[in-house]
Amino acid sequence: QVQLVESGGGSVQTGGSLRLSCTASGYAYSSYWLGWFRQAPGKEREGVAAVDRDGSTSYAPSVVGRFTISKDNARDTLSLQMNSLKPDATAMYYCAAGLPGRDLGGWERMGSTEVVYWGQGTQVTVSS
Repeated sequence: QVQLVESGGGSVQTGGSLRLSCTASGYAYSSYWLGWFRQAPGKEREGVAAVDRDGSTSYAPSVVGRFTISKDNARDTLSLQMNSLKPDATAMYYCAAGLPGRDLGGWERMGSTEVVYWGQGTQVTVSS
C-alpha cells in the first residue's frame, strides 16, 4: 500500500522559513512526478511546486525565488524549503505523486493533471 506522509509544518512569523518533507512507502519516487499543493480555508486547492522524474522543477509565480522543491530518490523523500514566508502562504500543504512513468511538464499543469497519491497534509500558518 502506497503512503505519503508529510511533516515539517508549523507556525512562523512573516519573513520566516519552514521546510516541509514528504516520505513515501510502497513505491519509488524516481518513477513519478511529484508536487506540493496547498489549500487555504475557503479557497480552492492550488499547485505550488513540482519536480519531474529528471529533476526539472517548476513553481507557482507567487513563490518563485522563495520556495525550493527537491527530492531524494534514494531516500524517497520530497522536500519544500519555504523562505520569506508571507501570511498568504497560510494553508494546508499536501504532497502528491502523479501517474507512474509520466512527467508533469510544468507547474501550470498541476491543476489539470491526475494525481494518483496524496499525503494527509501538514498545516502551515504565517502570522503578520
